[in-house]
Amino acid sequence: MFKNTFQSGFLSILYSLGSKPLQIWDKEVVDGHVKRLQDEDIQSNVLEIIGSNVQQAFITCPADPNATLGIKLPFLVMIVKNVKKYFTFEIQVLDDKNVRRRFRASNYQAVTRVKPYICTMPLRLDEGWNQIQLNLSDLTRRAYGTNYVETLRVQVHANCRLRRIYFSDRLYSEEELPPEFKLYLPMQKS
Repeated sequence: MFKNTFQSGFLSILYSLGSKPLQIWDKEVVDGHVKRLQDEDIQSNVLEIIGSNVQQAFITCPADPNATLGIKLPFLVMIVKNVKKYFTFEIQVLDDKNVRRRFRASNYQAVTRVKPYICTMPLRLDEGWNQIQLNLSDLTRRAYGTNYVETLRVQVHANCRLRRIYFSDRLYSEEELPPEFKLYLPMQKS
């Protein structure tokens, strides 16, 4: 999808304020919903994914099951709200041995497990909004002893609220981020 695109700095694959935030995504929902709504904490539109079973309510990118993202930027950043329910997401990458590996993080798991094609790891979310940063290059090397080549697919399961999902060439400090990549909390009235 982005294989032949020049990639540097930031590459956003989901932004809740866009006219069609799920344009390149597919969604699958059984007993739940994926909808845009106003978040009271940030007073802005966000994408909410809710489901009674995390495996049956998710969004996946790219929408075409046979396509791949082809994103070479090694850092994945997700701006996500903890809704105090089970939540999981999965990233599929390609390594330099031409093997597809998956990294799954979830807030209901306590230990990291590395199996040949999937690495599952615990995710701890603070209350409210969180910025999740994954160094996919480092994860691939530590889990499999191979080198990260590109990200093929991103899947975000219930239950959460999303503001943005993007890839970057390195981790940026808050001051270096473009304004639209920052999460602004409204000023508290005293």
